[in-house]
Amino acid sequence: MSSLQAVAPNLWVVDTPHHFFGLHIGSRMTVVRLRGGKVVLHSPVPLTAALCDQIRAIGPVHHILCPNRFHHMYAAAAVEVFPEAMLHGPAALQRKRRELKFDAVLSETPHPDWQGELLPLTIEGSVLNETLFYHPDSRTLISCDLVENFRRCSHAPTRWYLRLGGIFGTVGWHPLLRLAYFNRRRARASIDRLLAWPFERLILSHGDIIYNDAHAAVRSGMAWLYQTRPAN
Repeated sequence: MSSLQAVAPNLWVVDTPHHFFGLHIGSRMTVVRLRGGKVVLHSPVPLTAALCDQIRAIGPVHHILCPNRFHHMYAAAAVEVFPEAMLHGPAALQRKRRELKFDAVLSETPHPDWQGELLPLTIEGSVLNETLFYHPDSRTLISCDLVENFRRCSHAPTRWYLRLGGIFGTVGWHPLLRLAYFNRRRARASIDRLLAWPFERLILSHGDIIYNDAHAAVRSGMAWLYQTRPAN
């Protein structure tokens, strides 16, 4: 577990190890301080005492976001640490994790606290049900599972998996995971809207942050979605 790392003004990340079906893919939480001082935790990771102290030094945590159906593993622990915070998640996740007490449905309707500061966009046509956020002040797109960006990997099986998928050393989305997109037409419409934003940086959960030319990287990494396919 690393400590908070500044990415841009009022924007931090913290990385943590994470395994998925034996693959070492890591995970990443984004911490946003809103203009009024309130703090948003996007895709929580395990919270050590030292990390909690760092977060509290930034400001009071008012919102905890589970951005899609799969980034929720540490949500309950985060709520225990920050019980005053509102827990947000997509409707599909709320049905999946009925034991969690969600305070709001995550959607393209922004909470008043982040109106105009975090612009939400939900990717349609995917079982992920992910809502991404654009942070205009820093021209940063905040995502979990839009794309992956592994420039290095010390775990051989994970490296083989990435190479076989053609995404080791390049921004993309593994062919096996593309099955999550059940309606490409709807997904393309969402990506078209996403690409209308002038983001320059991309924070993602798995792999390296893209600090420059993120817009071009996302366009290239999602090009597979625009390829001709008989269905949808």
